Amino acid sequence: MALKITEQNGTFLVEGIINATTAMNFQNHLEAILNTYGALTIDIEKVTGIDTNGMNALRALYSNALIYNRPFYVVGAGCKEIHDDFTFTNVA
Repeated sequence: MALKITEQNGTFLVEGIINATTAMNFQNHLEAILNTYGALTIDIEKVTGIDTNGMNALRALYSNALIYNRPFYVVGAGCKEIHDDFTFTNVA
């Protein structure tokens, strides 16, 4: 399934699976948005799966936001697990 990203009121809605096939395009597209607008909010409510490649893409986006001190938010079902992963990664 192709990954669909749409914008609604400044939040980028992601629909589909973030996996080895889609992760690089997902990361590149959202990095361009983060660099252009200086902030990024991703809604993962309609994401049906995230594999290791998808988590690596999210970690890279998060790291980029931290390095350049840009607001970065992940909202929707599953965001707690992503937040916990980010927190664990930063502690390690």
